[in-house]
Amino acid sequence: MHHNLTKDNKFYAMDKNNAPALYVDSGDTVVMEAHDCFTGQITSEEDTTTRLNWDEINPATGPVYVNGLKPGNVLKVTIEKLDIGDEGIVVTGPESGVMGDELTEFTRKILPIDKEKQTVDFDGLEIPVNKMIGVIGVAPEGDPVNNGTPGDHGGNMDSIKITEGATLYLPVFHEGGLFGLGDAHGAMGDGEIGVSGLEVECEATVKLEIVEDIDISHPLLVNEEGAYMNVSKVDLDTAVDQSVKEMIKFLKPYAGKSVDEMAKLLSLTGHTQVNQIVDPKKTARYFVPKYVLDHFGVPLYK
Repeated sequence: MHHNLTKDNKFYAMDKNNAPALYVDSGDTVVMEAHDCFTGQITSEEDTTTRLNWDEINPATGPVYVNGLKPGNVLKVTIEKLDIGDEGIVVTGPESGVMGDELTEFTRKILPIDKEKQTVDFDGLEIPVNKMIGVIGVAPEGDPVNNGTPGDHGGNMDSIKITEGATLYLPVFHEGGLFGLGDAHGAMGDGEIGVSGLEVECEATVKLEIVEDIDISHPLLVNEEGAYMNVSKVDLDTAVDQSVKEMIKFLKPYAGKSVDEMAKLLSLTGHTQVNQIVDPKKTARYFVPKYVLDHFGVPLYK
């Protein structure tokens, strides 16, 4: 079945107590409108960022309750399509991002997006569009988590790999999952070092399915290149190490190999990568190519 959910159905923290905005069955498709990360508060480059309501940052659309989805299951989210707006906003400011200690005021740029050429105009430099979803996840196991913070439930992972054609597997902690998404970008580099990507409104078409035969405790993203284990921790070193450990834990039953053999294999084939380094928790992803997954029959492409 096909559903639509407008951006008026928004929330600012992923929380098991959020009331569902929509109920769907496994296999249903939902078209979800989403605000930009500022909830439309910035309309010109002259706006003073100090006037922003900082309680209305990173809205997510939802939550969506998937009938029959239970704790311990996995929610499979296939991102079928992303339609973004005609312009985007990028900001920098003091105490924000890697360069925040060298900045004294908030500034913003509003950049046009050429839909035909699929480029963003930055003062005459044409930057390729790379559409992605920054905030995506389910209700966390314990206390509410602000949408600006990533975690085991997903949240603000800010991965350039969360885009059209990708599939995200999310561990589920509560009945129905309570899925939501937002904070779309028209362009962003790994790290999001300035604290902002090209923040855009979007319309995301996703298919939601219940999976019972995959065991993960962190978000796992799959595309035509392979699989990425996403882990968020307060410091990047810990996130990187844990992403490797979680990938080995996930793959080991399919490979039928010992931990030391898995370490050898992934030292030859896997890649440590970084999503973002600017949120309250940093997010690393560990990548394993598809040919490795296919060799061991890992059931991620069915």
